[in-house]
Amino acid sequence: MKRAVKLGLLFAAAAVVGHVGLVMATPHLLMSVAMKRISQDGKLVNQFYFGPRTTQESRGIVRPSPDLAYSSCAFDLSGGPLMIEAAPSPNQGYVSISVFAANTDNIAVFDTTQSPQGVRFVLAREGQAVPQGERVVYSPSDKGIIIDRRLAPSAELFAAADQARRGDKCGRIG
Repeated sequence: MKRAVKLGLLFAAAAVVGHVGLVMATPHLLMSVAMKRISQDGKLVNQFYFGPRTTQESRGIVRPSPDLAYSSCAFDLSGGPLMIEAAPSPNQGYVSISVFAANTDNIAVFDTTQSPQGVRFVLAREGQAVPQGERVVYSPSDKGIIIDRRLAPSAELFAAADQARRGDKCGRIG
C-alpha cells in the first residue's frame, strides 16, 4: 500500500509541475512564433511591417478585422531603447497602438482619443537611458511586439490609412 501511495503522490506532483510549466511556457512559445512571423524570420526587427488589406483569406496570427489596417513591429531592446511614433490617420480616423511583452502581456495602449496629434513614446527596459521629456513605456522583456491598428473599412479609407502609417517609426533613438 505504501508503494501505491508514493507512486500516486509522485504522479500528482509530476502532473502539477508539468501543468504549471506548460501554463508558464505557452505564452512565451506563442509570442516567439508570432515575433518570428511578424519580423519575417528576423529580417524586420525594430521597424514596422505594413500589412496588406485584410481579406477573408487573411489569417497570419489571429483572425483580423476587415475594417482595420494593421502594422506591426517586432522589437528588441537589447541594443537600447526605441522611439515609437505613429502619425494620426487623415479625417480623424481611429488609430490604436498596443505594446506586448514577450510573455503576451499587453503593457501599453495608446489611441487617437488620448493622442489626437499622433502617438509618440520611448520604449525601454528599466535602467536604460531615455531622453528627458518623452513619454516612456518600460518593457519587462527585451523582445515583444507593437501593433498599430487603423480604422479603414473601405478601399479609399485603407489607402489613406496606409499612406499615414508609412510615417510610423519603430527604431533606435539617435
